Amino acid sequence: MATLVRYYGFAIAFTLVCLALAAWYGWMSTGSIGGTASLLWIVLVLSVLEISLSFDNAVVNASVLKEMDEVWQQRFLTWGIAFAVFGMRVVFPLAIVAIAAGLGPIETINLSLNQPDEYERMVSSAHVGIAGFGGAFLVMVGLKFFFDLEKDIHWIRWIEEQLSKFAALPAAEIAILLLALWGISELLEPAEALTFLIAGILGLVTFIAVEGISAMLEMKEESHRLQGSVMRSGLGGFLYLNVLDASFSFDGVIGAFALSNNMIVIALGLSIGAMFVRSMTIHLVRKGTLAAYRFLEHGAFWAIIVLGVIMLLTAKFHIPETITGLIGAILIGLSLAWSVRYNRRHPDDAGELAG
Repeated sequence: MATLVRYYGFAIAFTLVCLALAAWYGWMSTGSIGGTASLLWIVLVLSVLEISLSFDNAVVNASVLKEMDEVWQQRFLTWGIAFAVFGMRVVFPLAIVAIAAGLGPIETINLSLNQPDEYERMVSSAHVGIAGFGGAFLVMVGLKFFFDLEKDIHWIRWIEEQLSKFAALPAAEIAILLLALWGISELLEPAEALTFLIAGILGLVTFIAVEGISAMLEMKEESHRLQGSVMRSGLGGFLYLNVLDASFSFDGVIGAFALSNNMIVIALGLSIGAMFVRSMTIHLVRKGTLAAYRFLEHGAFWAIIVLGVIMLLTAKFHIPETITGLIGAILIGLSLAWSVRYNRRHPDDAGELAG
């Protein structure tokens, strides 16, 4: 119980506040107990959906956070909340509509509150570009993990060993992504294909830019080791994690409209989920879970590649979020099971990793 409160106390308190706001909003907008209960149920379902779809996000976040000092870990949990909760769950869908319709901020908010069907249509109309950008960034995150010459721990050995060897070929992962973008664009109408390609290339450029910032901070660490260590493990990781979170949230924000087209309901539900993902991330780091289960990180990065590919494919095909969540859960579950089996067979190795 103490562990639950320590790591998830703030998320639980935040959930209670959001549910109270949802109850108040439901009563004010519907004036009935049934309508309020229905709205609360949707908020709860959205929060559970966000958590289930983002567990792999928490694992990958933890793999970056474990290299950061506690100060920047805490900053990610606090400052990053504003970006993840307010920025991506509220401002992002509003910005899409404002840009698409050429509206001002106040007009866009009025549209979301008073014409939810039109608001949903306009957000959904931007899905091709969102799929290209978010999918490209996530695929690069996943491929970067496996295209590593120094990687010596392999889960799916016969695949991961080959991918590690291909890392000797400069920019091999970029070539794979560009071919995938081109192949999917061939399935789209010309106008949508152009949007998809531009968005995908921008996602790739964003990934390269974030990696470049981290590399520059690392170079600064070599010349000013004490100061640079804090900056590299802090600022670079902080930027990377927030862009990664944004890419993960794209699909969740669009998918939320399958349950509700009310901006307030969506924001409350997804924000609860985002808060718990933050808490899960810190829990994984502080408990050393990634070190104790050697293949868990691999399962999360495979899930990210699958999520990125699915996001790219949704530019043409409708793929239910349930399938995405199930695939991610299966991959992470299998990697965890393999880790447990390995620890039983090699207790000495497990002790060294956990230590």
